[in-house]
Amino acid sequence: MSATFQMDGNRMIIDVRERIARGEHPRREILNAVKAAPLGTIFEIHLPHRAEPLIATLQSLGLNVVVNELEPMHFRLMAAKLDSF
Repeated sequence: MSATFQMDGNRMIIDVRERIARGEHPRREILNAVKAAPLGTIFEIHLPHRAEPLIATLQSLGLNVVVNELEPMHFRLMAAKLDSF
């Protein structure tokens, strides 16, 4: 299974845990989806670790990022696109 980029209303759910477990690095794909999404989109990104570089990049784009550890090896980043960049 590849990364899931699923829209649910104004929420984009991105689950890349399996891809990262296979050694892939979908960072650019995630950032492209964030940049292309319309204003008002809420992002829910599921990862097997905190992904500090991704968090820093999202913050540099002006997004506030909330990180939750749902269980071991399952982190969720939440952010909303409120401004254009």
